[in-house]
Amino acid sequence: MVDEQTGVTSRIIDYLKVGDRMSIPSFSLENRVAVVSGARRGIGKAIALAFAEAGSHVAVCDCVVEGGELDAVASSIQRLGRRSFAAKVDVSQKVEVDHFVEKVEHELGAIDIMVNDASIHSNPSLLETSEDEWRHVIDVNLTGYYLCCQAVGKKMVERKSGSIINIASVAGIHWGWGGWGAYNVAKAGVIMLTKHLAREMGGRNVRVNAIAPSVIKTEMTSRLWEMPEALATEQSKIPLGRLGEVGDLTGAAIFLASEASAYITGHTLIVDGGRLA
Repeated sequence: MVDEQTGVTSRIIDYLKVGDRMSIPSFSLENRVAVVSGARRGIGKAIALAFAEAGSHVAVCDCVVEGGELDAVASSIQRLGRRSFAAKVDVSQKVEVDHFVEKVEHELGAIDIMVNDASIHSNPSLLETSEDEWRHVIDVNLTGYYLCCQAVGKKMVERKSGSIINIASVAGIHWGWGGWGAYNVAKAGVIMLTKHLAREMGGRNVRVNAIAPSVIKTEMTSRLWEMPEALATEQSKIPLGRLGEVGDLTGAAIFLASEASAYITGHTLIVDGGRLA
């Protein structure tokens, strides 16, 4: 039987109803504990603040703490009524990552959500990239994600609960987007890391997903969006007609962190204004 007003079959309506109300998935992060790396600026900062607004306590870290930007993020989270602290962490160093994770669980409680966003640029040409530069980019952009996923993931597996979100890039999917050499290779690795961990931890109710943005207006991409001709060229390739803002990623992050995405894992959510369509 089909409902005359909605066109939905009565059987589907019965599945959706809870009592007399429709079941709506929860996007709340109330009283969850989240960790965001690379949270001093840009995407990481935006996600950390959005998580706090959604109800989460948030620990933030970055490899740079001089200048007070990271401390300011933690202070903003606290002003929202959430618990937070900031720490200097080189995510490419296992000892530092493990120590930070233990500190988070001691001060804020068990970690429910991990967002990996620490990232650095690289030379456009692999042929011109030095071995030291290659190792540094891979260490931060890929090995750092792996170390954070491992440290937090082990604890989530023990508790049989958790959500990990890796910030990848469309540069790890389609070379034609740009050409940052080792950066692109590392982001492709992040996507496979996400899939592998989703398979490995799914049986313990730990979800691992990625977000792949295109060009987002941050300090990292400022050289592009400050050049009118280059900006116009890039925008012409985007169906929505503009570069992304950091706020364009916060909804995707909250979705993947919350129970609204409870049956999603191993997925890379592309947020690119239609760039790869």
